[in-house]
Parts: sequence; structure tokens; C-alpha cells
Amino acid sequence: MTLPRQTLRSAAYDLADALDVNEFYQHKGWTDGLPIMPPTEDHIVECLQAVGLAPGDIVGVEWVRQRPITAEKVAINAVMAGCLPGYMPVIVAILRAMCQEPFNMHGSTVSTGGSAPFIVVNGPIRTAIGMNATHNVLANGNRANATIGRAIRLVLINVLGCIPGQLDRSTLGHPGKYAFCIAEDEEDSPWTPLAQERGVPAGMSGITVMAGESPRQLLNEWTHDPEEILETFAAEMRHNMLTYSVWAGNYALLIPKQLRELIVAAGWHKHDIREYIYRAARVLRGDWATVGKANIVHRRGGPNQEFTALRSPDDLLVVAAGGPAGGFGVVIPPWLGSKAQAITQAIEVHTT
Repeated sequence: MTLPRQTLRSAAYDLADALDVNEFYQHKGWTDGLPIMPPTEDHIVECLQAVGLAPGDIVGVEWVRQRPITAEKVAINAVMAGCLPGYMPVIVAILRAMCQEPFNMHGSTVSTGGSAPFIVVNGPIRTAIGMNATHNVLANGNRANATIGRAIRLVLINVLGCIPGQLDRSTLGHPGKYAFCIAEDEEDSPWTPLAQERGVPAGMSGITVMAGESPRQLLNEWTHDPEEILETFAAEMRHNMLTYSVWAGNYALLIPKQLRELIVAAGWHKHDIREYIYRAARVLRGDWATVGKANIVHRRGGPNQEFTALRSPDDLLVVAAGGPAGGFGVVIPPWLGSKAQAITQAIEVHTT
């Protein structure tokens, strides 16, 4: 599809160079605080062509305020974030997922709780665009991971008005609000990829997005027993329930190679992990007394009232990701239990 320049509807600015563009955008409040790539018409059109969308096509509608997100605005923010056109199918799929009502995009992005969209990419598109699933997976060093996550944040800021101190009321936030996007390590894991577990056909690419709080890193290098390894994950979840939010919902576990190989060697699959964590990640109301919250122990159900981290085993997202060395793992807690639910979406790859 050829898109002539005049089909773009956004205002255009004549600025001298990239430095002037950045100063202008910073002054307007159109960035995340970092420098941006100038969104030229040519680059915007290339991004639109990569997904076969016209500028006015609606990618999704934020359902609380009924705010439409057009393809043109998505492309502009993708260019600003530093994305290549080939990343656009992933970005569009993420936004379509976030616009589904159960994700609760408005609540999770404006809350004082300061969550961020945690994104997992599965399928052939991971390798096609060079995403990272291993070393330093939650941090810097990979263009696709970083700029896809950043593009989502810029759309939230510039299209939906999620500006800190204004609509975004985060008390603290966390670094994932810059970018929080990874690929799953499908090549080095015998487990079923996350997107396929959640309904995307085998061989097809997909994304899963959840409103996640800051990642909580853990370590266990002193056992080969899968139950003992997973007990460390469950303990971190229980701690989150006591010190942050007790409400049940989607949690994500990132299991890197060293621990993953021990669990696999014991014959465990992702469903075994989910079942164990569902049983183990529970607290009693009385446990709040151990973390300075004794004042709420005798409310409602009393000290013996039980809370589960998960509503059912299927709430748990198990992701094979991370570098090969070290008995590390990560728990990513939900923003506010089931108030925002993880969504999985197939990625539509446009062919010309």
C-alpha cells in the first residue's frame, strides 16, 4: 500500500536539525525525558506501510475515556522511540491487547501504584526483528526490546495524556515505565511458549501484556529439587502479598536457564509450576503482623483468613528468559490483583 504524504493529518514543524527537534519536543512535554528520533514523514509512512494501515485507521480505543488511538499517532511515537518499521506489528498487537476492557489500561496507567505494561513476545517475529531473550533480558542492550517498550510508553504519554503529575498519578513508578518488553527464550527451552499456552496457534507470533509492578529478583543455587526452587519464587510472592498487595491476579515468573534446566531435568513442565505455586503462594491475615501491619490483622475475616496469590493456577505466567549463568529468577507482581488482567494477542504480519 502506498501512502502519499498528504494523507498524514498531524501538524508538521520545520526545525533546523535533530537537536532543535529534541529541544522543541522536550519543551512541549512530548517525550519520556530521553532524546527522541525526529518523526519525519518518510519514516512515519514506512511504519504505516509495515502494518498495512492508513493514518486514520483505529488501532484501539481506551475504553474508559473512549480515546481512539490512530495508526498515524502510533507510527509517530514508534519513530520517536527509535523503532524500525519491522517492529510495528508487535506494537500494534500490544496496543490492541491493552485496549481490551479486562486489561484496564486507564486504571493501571494512572494509578498511584505506578505499574507498567510488562510485555512478552513469542513466535518467529522475535528472531526476525532481533529481540533479546537471554543476557540482561530486563535491561539495556537490545534495540527492539527497548524501543518497542518505549513506543508504548510514548503512546500513553502523547495520545492518552498519561503525564506524570497530571493523569499519571504514580507515587514512585519504576524503571519499567521506560520500557518493560522481552522475548521468551523458545530455542533453549522445551516448554510451550507463553503465547501458545494462551491460545495463539503454534508457529504464529503473539504478545502477552500485563500491568506489572517492579520485578523482584531472587536467588537459589543450593538445591536441585524443583519444589525447593519454586518455594523461593513462592516466598517472594508471599512477601509481595504482605508488603504490597494481597489481591490475587496474574503474576509472571521469569526462569532463566540454570534454574530452568534443573526443573526440566526433574520432568516438570509449566503446568506443574503453576500448580505448585498456586498451592504454595498463600498467606494468612495474621501474617501481616510480621511486617508492621498488625492493625489490620483482626479486620474482616480475622487472623486465620487465607489469601491466595492466584485465583487459579492459570493466573500464573511462566516465562523462559534470562542469561545462562546463575541461579536467579524474577517475580513480577500484578498492579492490583485481577483489576487488570493479562491479555494475549496474535501478531498480524502484513505482507505486501
